Amino acid sequence: MHKPGDVVLGGLFEVHYSSVFPEQTFTSEPEQASCKGFDTPGLRQAMTMAYAIDEINNDSNLLPNVTLGYSLYDNCGALVIGFSGALSLASGRERQFLLQQNCVGSPPVLGIVGDSFSTSSIAISSVLGLYKMPIVSYFSTCSCLSDRKQFPSFFRTIPSDAFQVRAMIQILKRFGWTWVGLLVSDDDYGLHVAQSFKSDLTQSGGGCLAYLEVLPWDNDQAGLKMIVDVIKKSTARVVMVFAHEGLMIHLMEEVVRQNVTGQQWIASEAWTSAAVLQTPRLMPYLSGTLGIAIRRGEITGFREFLLQMRPNQNDNGNYGNNMVRQFWEYTFQCKFDPAGWVEAGGTRCTGKEDIESVKTEFLDLSNLRPEYNVYKAVYALAYALDDMLQCEPGRGPFSGHSCATLQTLEPWQIVNYLQQVNFTTSFGDQVSFDENGDALPIYDVMNWLQLPDGRTKIQNVGEVKRSAFKGEELTIDEDKIFWNFESNKPPRSVCSKSCHPGTRMARKKGEPVCCFDCIPCSEGKISNKTDSMECTSCPEDFWSSPQHDHCVPKKTEFLSYHEPLGICLTTTSLLGTFICAVVLAIFTYHRSTPIVRANNSELSFLLLVSLKLCFLCSLLFIGRPRLWTCQLRHAAFGISFVLCVSCILVKTMVVLAVFKASKPGGGDSLKWFGAMQQRGTVMVLTSIQAAICTAWLVSSSPAPHKNTQYHNDKIVYECVVGSTVGFAVLLGYIGLLATLSFLLAFLARNLPDNFNEAKLITFSMLIFCAVWVAFVPAYVNSPGKYADAVEVFAILASSFGLLVALFGPKCFIILLRPERNTKNAIMGRGTTKS
Repeated sequence: MHKPGDVVLGGLFEVHYSSVFPEQTFTSEPEQASCKGFDTPGLRQAMTMAYAIDEINNDSNLLPNVTLGYSLYDNCGALVIGFSGALSLASGRERQFLLQQNCVGSPPVLGIVGDSFSTSSIAISSVLGLYKMPIVSYFSTCSCLSDRKQFPSFFRTIPSDAFQVRAMIQILKRFGWTWVGLLVSDDDYGLHVAQSFKSDLTQSGGGCLAYLEVLPWDNDQAGLKMIVDVIKKSTARVVMVFAHEGLMIHLMEEVVRQNVTGQQWIASEAWTSAAVLQTPRLMPYLSGTLGIAIRRGEITGFREFLLQMRPNQNDNGNYGNNMVRQFWEYTFQCKFDPAGWVEAGGTRCTGKEDIESVKTEFLDLSNLRPEYNVYKAVYALAYALDDMLQCEPGRGPFSGHSCATLQTLEPWQIVNYLQQVNFTTSFGDQVSFDENGDALPIYDVMNWLQLPDGRTKIQNVGEVKRSAFKGEELTIDEDKIFWNFESNKPPRSVCSKSCHPGTRMARKKGEPVCCFDCIPCSEGKISNKTDSMECTSCPEDFWSSPQHDHCVPKKTEFLSYHEPLGICLTTTSLLGTFICAVVLAIFTYHRSTPIVRANNSELSFLLLVSLKLCFLCSLLFIGRPRLWTCQLRHAAFGISFVLCVSCILVKTMVVLAVFKASKPGGGDSLKWFGAMQQRGTVMVLTSIQAAICTAWLVSSSPAPHKNTQYHNDKIVYECVVGSTVGFAVLLGYIGLLATLSFLLAFLARNLPDNFNEAKLITFSMLIFCAVWVAFVPAYVNSPGKYADAVEVFAILASSFGLLVALFGPKCFIILLRPERNTKNAIMGRGTTKS
């Protein structure tokens, strides 16, 4: 289709599609071209360019005094025809294209709008780019075309596949689809998409490909059957298809044949709006399809322009008229050359048929998407040409600041202005190109819906765009989306179910990263979010919860007043203290009686006080350890017991001295054991222990300690002794005094008194030593609070042993046998031994 003008723009459109590549190159004889299948949207796109040029020519503000012409070629859906047509546009050798000019001046065309296929655009731009011929595509999306070194003069008004892929990945993320299948066409468009999709999907961590299949161009039934088998057997419920509508038709025929349902189809912009797929036979399978579509626009006055189109029966040699005639025959199912057609029952075309009376996609202008891109591409070239013609001499961008003129115009000069073009369409969209020749990317998100009357509605449910401030942004109204599933909810498409908090992902060997097992976190580790790659250790004072999804403070363990063991020990300690107080009261009340006064009653009272301190010091071992309790517990224990054992030792020595003094010549021995000497001995022996305790506390003081070695999930609060040597010396000193008391008492056990206290001391020291000898291994092998319990038990057992052994018999006599509480009875006179 041609129209002369001062400046001519070329265009390449798919008015016919063919699944078989023609053997011949582009010719002027349309009947010789292997073009089959009339493509109504392709003709509408070509007419869009014609309308845009007509509108520009009628605009007095844009390109005044310049008339634009056009030369539009049909690529027939084949690379060889489209490429040959582009070369004819650039060279002007096509026989039907005759410029009324001599060889001096502008070339045949100054820019080309097209091609629709990425493969064709790559081939055409690779050649025409050498001459800087500006090419503005309305449908080629291959990201490879953004390479300015390979394609220096290529521009497009449709977003590249790089943005389309990222938009698709955002949709996958939005609905949690991490396990998807990918089908691509066997061309540059599909193969570059596959490469870009795999790369971006891996980088974004948005999911994995369950399979990647390439759709054959030649309607290979065996290949299609194998691909559909893969779809049917895969666990992925989401299928993404980057292919042209012709390939989708063949694929869906096989899908229907095998009755593959339950799939969520995701459409690329190449077939999102394809009406040929919206048939009652295919919609049960494709209903609910989500896809991204080229930005929809409105072109005012376009319908009236299309209605003016009529076939010219007197111009059979004009190829443009031939296209109109073919469209007329295709729409009205008639023939202009009815040789044998009428006889067979066909209808003859008159050219006067009313196009509005038939249902045709040609007049459906509610969904202008590729057409809107064609419209913007034509205007981009027009604005670039307008800017160039408004150049002021001496201020131009070319050598010597020169400007281009209409008579000497070269295509490469348009490229410079096209790169800087910036305008707003009547629909309100801004058009400009970045450094790679790409327009500002924006897509509509579409959803296929089959209405009750059988018609198909493609509804807009959102958009994805890139802005300078917010980056890439996806907006979807999920309430409007129709899902072709019984639940009317988005399907679940994952290789492995998400790992809940408390588990971590363990990748399955030899499978994609989206296929994994969920391994529970080990003790002391947690994961607090879904699909954690690893479990994190809790802080030192925390432990994992039973669900391993958060850290909880570790349970604390110490000998508490509130637990049964602590209550029993505390009660026993207070009971011992109370008994000591009772015995002390009894002895005080009967302090003048012989049995109390015997063997220095002052030591007896001091012994009772020390035993009371022994019982009370055990309370320091109960409760949460603190610095002062840790320091005081062993010091109080050591000093109290040394005071107690010192009193017993002195008592034993007094018994031996008295016995020795009763023999001839032994009277001097008592002078060393007077009351002052007894008190002094007790004080000296106790002071030694006090010095040991002081040195221990100063050098290496006991301190509270959080022990986590016994239990991982518990903190055992304990007092570390600080210096093992100091603790050993403290116990050793007590043991030394106790052993010495035992030996002396053992030697005095057979003295001839009726009431010989040495026997009681021997028995009490035997109990004392036995308890503390057993204490050492039990203490060493008892963990945590049980070590404190063992020590408390040893203190209470030895204290009760001393209390009962030393004061039990005396209290028995005082309270129950008062007749024996006499000097004669104690000395053994006036009674008969039995």
